[in-house]
Amino acid sequence: MRLFPIVTALLVAVALFFVVLRRDDLFRFANDVTTDGEALPVIDNAAAPAPAPVAINTPEGTLAAQAVHVVAQHSQAQDVPNAVRVRGESEAARQVTVMAETTGTVISAPIRKGAFVEVGQTLCELSPGTRRATLAEAQARLAEARARVPEAEARVPEAQARVAEAEARLVEARLNQTAAARLSEGGFASEIRLAGSDAALSAGEAALTSARTGLESVSAGIETARAGVQAAEAGVERAMLEIDYLTIEAPFSGLLETDTAELGELLQSGGGGGGSGACATIVQLNPIKLVGFLPESQVDKVALGSRAGARLASGQEVTGEVTFLSRSADETTRTFRVEVAVANEDMSIRDGQSVEIAIETDPIRAHLLPASALTLNDEGQLGLRLVVDGKADFSRVELIRDTPDGVLIAGLPDRADIITVGQEYVTDGVPVRASYSGEGQSEVSQ
Repeated sequence: MRLFPIVTALLVAVALFFVVLRRDDLFRFANDVTTDGEALPVIDNAAAPAPAPVAINTPEGTLAAQAVHVVAQHSQAQDVPNAVRVRGESEAARQVTVMAETTGTVISAPIRKGAFVEVGQTLCELSPGTRRATLAEAQARLAEARARVPEAEARVPEAQARVAEAEARLVEARLNQTAAARLSEGGFASEIRLAGSDAALSAGEAALTSARTGLESVSAGIETARAGVQAAEAGVERAMLEIDYLTIEAPFSGLLETDTAELGELLQSGGGGGGSGACATIVQLNPIKLVGFLPESQVDKVALGSRAGARLASGQEVTGEVTFLSRSADETTRTFRVEVAVANEDMSIRDGQSVEIAIETDPIRAHLLPASALTLNDEGQLGLRLVVDGKADFSRVELIRDTPDGVLIAGLPDRADIITVGQEYVTDGVPVRASYSGEGQSEVSQ
């Protein structure tokens, strides 16, 4: 009962053995049968016509090899635009949470999220409290301090006059002392007179020192008055800043991601003391950044200012240029951050959308061929079968990208004859008879 399936399996295994592993012996056997006058059945395969064995005579007149009929194509390499492709996401050019810089209660109506705000537009306004009175007090102190400066400066001439008077008296005392000393030496003046002149000289020196100290005190008073002015000016500046902090403005034009602070809400600087410090969150989406991460093998192909295109998950296509290329790699992925700036005037691109980015690089020499021409060798390497000196030759290639007209292939000579039909029926060194597509008659490559 089971003998027939076993016999059938054995016959199929033998047939597969000869077709796969002993193909040459099978072709030789088929050729011998054809030579004896028996015709082989013709298999019609429009997609890939079966190779027809053709005998090619060598100069010695003997049958040298079996030429396989294939279809080939003349191909000329050309410069084609190249690009580095990377997946990434959109990212807002700016995003900031505007915080309060002083403490106060919100007295302005809230602006709802999603609204577009211009740079300098008021987002939150706080109650002034006693800040205006504090400013007036600081301004009064400033006026008082400024008035003290002329008063201190007016004492300078008086102090200088006292110094001059003390210097004159000191000169007079020195002359009297010198005269008394000479008269005393000649016996014409008493010791009492000499002692009096010495005392007068010491008193004059003391008076000069006192006058000079008074002048320095006046100068110090001027500096103190001027320092008081600076301190008062600082107080006025602080009071004015406190008033300026009451109005919280948009730092740049953008969209509100949150509502502004509610009417009556207490805002505190830094959000301390149990109160909130955030007025609103703003994002800037025009221009918007497209962020990706380049592998080490491709980062050197990209330069700042390179043109780039991107396609969003929604199908929208945009263009821009590279504005940032990281110089340090991510420690985990060993990739480099790249940013592309894209115009987004209609705000159609949102923050966080997935995008596929193509960054333009230097052109590359490539061949445009049908994808069906690609094949694998015995090692599983991707390549093409070429016609070289009448024989099939395998060449490894690099697949650049797929296009509607075919695939772009690099790694071939500038001009090559590529087998497009029948490449699966030949191996390296097998003679071929090539018919070139697009030509009226076949060319025999030997």
